Amino acid sequence: MSRGGRPKDNADGPERKCIATGEAQPKQGLIRFVVGPDGRIVPDLAGKLPGRGLYVSADRAALEKAAKKGLFSRAAKQPVQVPDGLPDLLEQMLAKRVIDLISLARKGGGAVSGYEKVKDWLMKEEARVLIQAEDGSARGKTKLSTPYGGTYIGWLTADELGMAFGRQTVIHAALGAGGLTPRVVEEAQRLKGIRVGTSDADRGGRGRRKG
Repeated sequence: MSRGGRPKDNADGPERKCIATGEAQPKQGLIRFVVGPDGRIVPDLAGKLPGRGLYVSADRAALEKAAKKGLFSRAAKQPVQVPDGLPDLLEQMLAKRVIDLISLARKGGGAVSGYEKVKDWLMKEEARVLIQAEDGSARGKTKLSTPYGGTYIGWLTADELGMAFGRQTVIHAALGAGGLTPRVVEEAQRLKGIRVGTSDADRGGRGRRKG
């Protein structure tokens, strides 16, 4: 798998249609929304809130289109209120989910951080996912390679990875097989669509955001 590629198993599972693009795709690549009691659109990242689901591709452009073109109201067949700055709100929510999941994986022994520990896991073929901070040194990051058949996550910041490992900053991290790893990868892919955008998908940077 190339760096930043979507896992093959994401092609499986039930499909839903994006209200912005009209395309049907697996639920893993979509963001579910419901209409709250007050008529406001509520993101349902866990997919557990009651009510009819409205689905939008995990892509910044699709979310902006749905919000600006009144597509939520059209799909809900009623007037709804869309939160201001919806893509940024979702980016923050998804980033927190990824950080929390990595933290849980670390506490369960399924994640390590630091160049030497990550290198050791890679050499022993214990790593399934290589995670590197997007704002880390490009030269330093090239010294480690994505596990064969594994996944690369490169769109979290050093500060965000630091929060996941209880440190100030982290540049290199790795996840083992099983456990929470599939969920981390799935949520990270959704974050990628919001943070990087499809047009910049292979750059590993925040193509549509400044800073």
